[in-house]
Amino acid sequence: MSIYTPNQKSIAESIQPDSGMQDWKNWHWQLRKTIKDIKTFEDVLGISFTPEERKRLEMTAEKFPIAVTPYYASLIDRENWRDDPVFRQAFPSVNELVTESWEMSDPLSEDEDSPAECITHRYPDRVLFHVSNMCAMYCRHCTRKRKVGDRDFIPGRDTLEKGLAYIRKTPEVRDVLISGGDPLMLTDSAIEWILDELSAIEHVEVIRIGTRMPVVLPYRVTEELAALLGSYPNLWLNTHFNHPREITDSSAAALRRLSSAGVPLGNQSVLLAGVNDCPYIMKKLVQKLVSHRVRPYYLYQCDLSEGLSHFRTPVSKGIEIIESLRGHTSGFSVPVYVIDAPGGGGKIPVSPNYLVSWSTNKVILRNYEGVICSYKEPDSYEPVFCDRNCDTCSLVLNVTGEENPAAIGIERLMADYDDKITLIPEDTERLRRRNDDG
Repeated sequence: MSIYTPNQKSIAESIQPDSGMQDWKNWHWQLRKTIKDIKTFEDVLGISFTPEERKRLEMTAEKFPIAVTPYYASLIDRENWRDDPVFRQAFPSVNELVTESWEMSDPLSEDEDSPAECITHRYPDRVLFHVSNMCAMYCRHCTRKRKVGDRDFIPGRDTLEKGLAYIRKTPEVRDVLISGGDPLMLTDSAIEWILDELSAIEHVEVIRIGTRMPVVLPYRVTEELAALLGSYPNLWLNTHFNHPREITDSSAAALRRLSSAGVPLGNQSVLLAGVNDCPYIMKKLVQKLVSHRVRPYYLYQCDLSEGLSHFRTPVSKGIEIIESLRGHTSGFSVPVYVIDAPGGGGKIPVSPNYLVSWSTNKVILRNYEGVICSYKEPDSYEPVFCDRNCDTCSLVLNVTGEENPAAIGIERLMADYDDKITLIPEDTERLRRRNDDG
C-alpha cells in the first residue's frame, strides 16, 4: 500500500482535485503538471509573495524559466519555505538578475571546445555528449542556464548523428558522458538507440549518464528503465543530490532499482550557500548516499555562471567541509572537491594540506587529528627509463595492444622520453618582447 505525505496529497489535490493520488507516481503526469509560473507555485504551496516580490520574480522567470515537478515541490518545508534548501534550488531568486562582471553565460567554454554538434571534447580520452536541453526541473544553480529549457535547440536524431560520427572517427575517445539537460527526459527507446550506437563503437569502453531524475522525479526510474540501463555492462550513472532531505523513500527506491539492475552509481554535489555549506549537512548527505550504494564522486565549487553569485561560497568553505570528512567518515564517502576552471581548464582538485614538508630522506605528513608523522623514503631507488614504447617493454608493466598518445601538460615535463623543460603560457609580455626583438 502506497503511503503519501500530507504535502503530496495537498499538492496533488491543488493541481488536479479529481486525481485521488492515483497519478502521483506516474512520471508522465508529473511532467505534464510541472509548475512553470509564479502564481501556480503560490497556489500549490499555499504561500504568497508581496506584489513587489512577485513583479521582480516574474522578471527573473522571463530570463531564467521555472520548472518544478510536483514531487520535488512536495519536499519544501512550508513552515520555513524561504530558508528551505529545496525551495532555494527550485524557485527563482531576484538575485539571479544580478550579473557580476566576472560571470559568464558559458563559464566552462563548452561551446568553444565543441568540435561537432552535441560534443564537448576537453579531456584527451573522453567527451561530453549533449543529448537533450530539457530537464524535469530547472535547477537555479545550473551551469548551463544558457541552454536548459531552450526548445529551439533540442537536438533531433540527425543532430545526434553528427555527435556520434565525431566519436566514431576519434579513436582516442574511450569514455562518453551522456548529459544535457537530462538524458532521462528522453523516451526509453531513444535512450536505447543512443546506448546501442555508442556500444557499437569499438573504442568506446565506458558510457556514463549524468541525471538528476532520482532527485527531482524518481518515478522516471521505472523497472523497465533500470533493466534497460543495467543491460549495458560498461554503463555508469551519476546523479546529483545536494542535501540529505532530497533522499526520500521514493528516491531511495529509484536508487535501489538501478543498483539492483547492476548499474554503478555515483553522486556529484554542488556547494551552495544556504543549501549545503555546512560540514554537518555534507557529512549526513555522503553517509546517506553510501548507505544507498551511491559513491560520492565530486563536490563542485559553484561555477561562474550568470546570476549565481548568491550561491557561491569561498573556496575555504569547501576545504573546511573536506577537512570535516577525511578521517571522520569512511574514505569512500569523501568526494573530491573540485573547481571547474573558468575558460575550459577542466576540473582542478582542491583539498586541505596533508603534506607538511619533505626532505631528501623523509616526507612529513599530518592526519585528520593533527598527528604529524614522518614517512621514510627508500635509501636507493633506481628509476626505469621509459621511452613510451610499450610494445618493446620487457617489464612486468608491459601492456600490449595499447596506443599511447604523446604526453601533455605537467606529465610531459615529468617524462623521460621528452626534452621539454618548460611550459610557457601563450602571449606573455616576455614572449611578446622576444618576438619584437626578433
